[in-house]
Amino acid sequence: MGIFSFLKKKPEPAAAPVLPPRADAPARLSPEADRERQRDIARATAAKIDAIELAMTTDFFDDAEARWGSTRRAPAATAAVLDEPGEVELVTLADEPDAAAAPVAAPVVEESAILYANGQGLLAEQMLRDSLRELGRTERQPWWMLFDLYQAEGRELHFDSIAIDYASHFETSPPAYVNRLPAGPPQGVYAGVAPAVRLGGTLALDAGVRLQTLLSAGDAPVRIDIGGVTGATHDGCAALLAALQGLRRAGRDIVLAGADTLLAVLRPMLAIGERRGGEAPWLLLLELLQLLDREKDFEETAMDYCLTFEVSPPSFEALAQGSNTRVAGSHMAAEQRFMLPAVVDGDVKDLLAAIASYAAIDPAGPVVLDCARLVRIDFSAAGKLHASLRRLAFDERRIELRELNHLVAALLRLLNYGDCARLYVHNY
Repeated sequence: MGIFSFLKKKPEPAAAPVLPPRADAPARLSPEADRERQRDIARATAAKIDAIELAMTTDFFDDAEARWGSTRRAPAATAAVLDEPGEVELVTLADEPDAAAAPVAAPVVEESAILYANGQGLLAEQMLRDSLRELGRTERQPWWMLFDLYQAEGRELHFDSIAIDYASHFETSPPAYVNRLPAGPPQGVYAGVAPAVRLGGTLALDAGVRLQTLLSAGDAPVRIDIGGVTGATHDGCAALLAALQGLRRAGRDIVLAGADTLLAVLRPMLAIGERRGGEAPWLLLLELLQLLDREKDFEETAMDYCLTFEVSPPSFEALAQGSNTRVAGSHMAAEQRFMLPAVVDGDVKDLLAAIASYAAIDPAGPVVLDCARLVRIDFSAAGKLHASLRRLAFDERRIELRELNHLVAALLRLLNYGDCARLYVHNY
């Protein structure tokens, strides 16, 4: 465990991982009979919702059997294959023969996804935690779903606890915690087409002109893809730094794609005591670490900057009230994406109409739904979104849902979204 010493040390369990209880959690449903009762309820709920979803889709698509086949949910297995760095695409096993890579179709995964979708996060957490003792010995998906649940609820201590157990059990680096809590009321979070800029090659002065459009885009969230950057000049670093600082001061919602790529470009440019490259690359590196909420890395880099330029080290600051930074693991498939809100539930007519308007902007282009900020979609809303996307798919449109968390992805697989869309799950 030495290589993980930078994380909080916790006593290692003798057998299965045991997580610290939540202070506000109700009494644990320990008897096996109670757990079986909850699972029976979840299975019955799933069966009932399947019947409702079947009726809904039959009403919409009574004349579509020849093209789509049965609207019943097929139990076909799926496999996870890398499509782009940092993201996993879900495809059928007919396309990918490696069955060992298939996402788990165990009842606990589907039941937990349904419970979480319907706002029963405590029960979903309990089922997933119980599954680590058996299913979690060989499968990673219940761990990933727990990671996403804890991030969505802002429970960093619980995340760190199982991250150490996960890293030890699977002999891999522990995943990093990312705060996925929405800023402000989830239902009021912006949904729609977000201004986007993709930067590649050498980051130079001309980047400032392109980034200026983001600053003048009102209060809309922005997406910046820096995963294609292979080098940087002083002027380019200064331009990107100014744009990021302006967005942060304004409390804008930022989605950074490929941030680790730019970090890897900047770090070799910097050396303690070497000032010839100027301050901009140092300050840009610090700004990225600030936005990514990597306080420990920030403080270490700030001390190196202090020693190099003989100035007081900058301080790590809490993000402005209402601001949010999301980390996306892959490059953009299209510069314009439709960003879904943090929570999708209730009446979704306006959201579906906005998605249809976005799809009509370029009738031949892909329909890309950005799920980097999406933490939960309830079952009913997911069914309505599925029906809407199937109507778009009749026109041979390529439909993608990007940056899905593993809880939402499990629900969408259950609803057979693969019949009309490609699902890309963020990778741990």
